[in-house]
Amino acid sequence: MHQEARHDIFESVAIKEVIKLLEQEYGPCQWHADRDPMDVLIGTILSQNTSDANSGRAFVSLKANFSSWEAVASAPAEHIARAIQCGGLFQIKAVRIKHVLEQIEEEQGRISLDSLKSKTMAQAEDYLMRLPGVGHKTASCVLLFSLGKPSLPVDTHVFRVAKRLGLVDSSVYVDRAATLLQEQIPPSRVYQFHVHMIEHGRRICHARQPRCDRCILRGICPSSLVYSPRRNFT
Repeated sequence: MHQEARHDIFESVAIKEVIKLLEQEYGPCQWHADRDPMDVLIGTILSQNTSDANSGRAFVSLKANFSSWEAVASAPAEHIARAIQCGGLFQIKAVRIKHVLEQIEEEQGRISLDSLKSKTMAQAEDYLMRLPGVGHKTASCVLLFSLGKPSLPVDTHVFRVAKRLGLVDSSVYVDRAATLLQEQIPPSRVYQFHVHMIEHGRRICHARQPRCDRCILRGICPSSLVYSPRRNFT
């Protein structure tokens, strides 16, 4: 059943060709998983449904207002909300962050995710996704950017570009798309694929008016015929 469902999803474009062309366009990308897991977790929660600029400001403000994650966990939710109010949905995220920190402290004995480094990717992902408000994308960001595990985060840019390329069917939901894409990418290329797809989505493959005339992928992209300007022949 699983193989049948996948049969014609990947037939139009090979991911290896996408990886090669994007590397040609944007250069090689070195994977450094050296960010603190707690910073990535809270930063990614703050980034949910808001811009990178706003979530970045909220994260800086949160760190400036509290001396440690333990201090955040012990603070009233309204104090956390006040610190992150520039980030959007701040009241919801304040409660979520407090609950996440409290659960980690209760289960780990301290507010740290360092124990996940020795776990398999599946075990670490399972733990993260049991935290309040943590879905596949948030868990994957922690795994990829902090724990050195090749889990593919699929944000709006990656999802949009992948669908336009025909790497996933247009009807596939985002978590399923992450699984289908990950199955096709060598582990050593997951980081580069993620970074390059985001870069391409921001620079070229825009949501409303993709710049197909400047796209390195136009020769293999089935959507280029849809979005490219029509020419009149006389």
